[in-house]
Amino acid sequence: MIKREIQDELMTCAREYPVVTIMGPRQAGKTTLSKAAFPNLPYVSLEQPVVRQQFNDDPLGFIHRYSNGAIFDEAQHVPELFSYLQTHVDENLTPGRFILTGSQNFGLSQHISQSLAGRTSVLELLPFSKNELEEGGFLKDELDETLWTGAYPPIHDRHLRPSNWFANYVSTYIERDVRQLTVVQDLDAFARFVRLSAGHAGQLINTSQLGTACGVSHKTIKHWLSILQASYIACLLPPYYNNFHKRIIRTPKLYFYDSGLLCYLLGIQEPAQLYAHPFRGAIFENWVFAEIAKLLRVKGLHGNVYFWRTHGCQEVDFIIEQGGKTIAVEVKSGMTVRPQMLKSLLNTLHDWPSKNNVPVLVYGGVESYDLNGTKILPWRQINKLFEIKAPCK
Repeated sequence: MIKREIQDELMTCAREYPVVTIMGPRQAGKTTLSKAAFPNLPYVSLEQPVVRQQFNDDPLGFIHRYSNGAIFDEAQHVPELFSYLQTHVDENLTPGRFILTGSQNFGLSQHISQSLAGRTSVLELLPFSKNELEEGGFLKDELDETLWTGAYPPIHDRHLRPSNWFANYVSTYIERDVRQLTVVQDLDAFARFVRLSAGHAGQLINTSQLGTACGVSHKTIKHWLSILQASYIACLLPPYYNNFHKRIIRTPKLYFYDSGLLCYLLGIQEPAQLYAHPFRGAIFENWVFAEIAKLLRVKGLHGNVYFWRTHGCQEVDFIIEQGGKTIAVEVKSGMTVRPQMLKSLLNTLHDWPSKNNVPVLVYGGVESYDLNGTKILPWRQINKLFEIKAPCK
């Protein structure tokens, strides 16, 4: 098993809170991580109907059976569990007794805020990071193959064909998870929406345009986008709102958490198709976004990533506020870097209120160097992003 980078943060939280909650997409490795990190805790799968029935028949007896602690997998299936856990842990605040996992952000967040606020630490586990793939010997030599394969653990652990695995994943997601998350009357329309959304990856989201293409209202599209976010398929990235005398774009951008899933939804059947594909740049940008999201979660941080775009077409792909500095990231999928690629990035930072700025260009090449005060970072070194220091003024 590959040790997950978030495990150190998980163990720290387990020494501080009686309950630790791990959320993330299905098949990201939540169960494997929980069992490996807490081998002495009994494992209880709440996806099994017979286990849920045991709880429903005798909630107090069920909790008493696991009074010394347990891993409750897919806890969103038993909403009443949270209230009983609240009473139980209030009587015994011993840290690290209960580990909850879940793949539906809607239900878990609601129940945590209602019953376990202040009693649990919440972590989010995404598919393998670039660093984890490299540590496990799974990282591909070529960027296009890395983008196409994606980072979901089963593909690498079991050496599965990505296209076949993603086909089953999407089918299962729509048929099972979407039905459980909310009432979607037309699953075919929702499936069409998921695929059409892939064509908007890395772009400002236009709900009216998507609604017209899917034959539904823009309000329905907003609701469906919230489902993609709740199940960790995609994310709406907010713009940076600190308006310093600029007319800025306020519409969010859509990003997928896994480049392999994005490639599948775009109908890309093999890595060779990516070389000249019109969405290659957007796919690489999504990969960089996902890696940034994973790096932040390993540190126990959330919501620190934005993009910047003005009505005058001044743009930076990602703005990250971390450790008292502003990391501005431009993304280019090509292997060649030209000075003009840095123009928008450097012009933006010239007017930025904070002067502790770190300009970075992440690209599809192999060499790391400095150019015009900007750190040029190859894709294989994305894990070093937060280690870069601001240039001397």
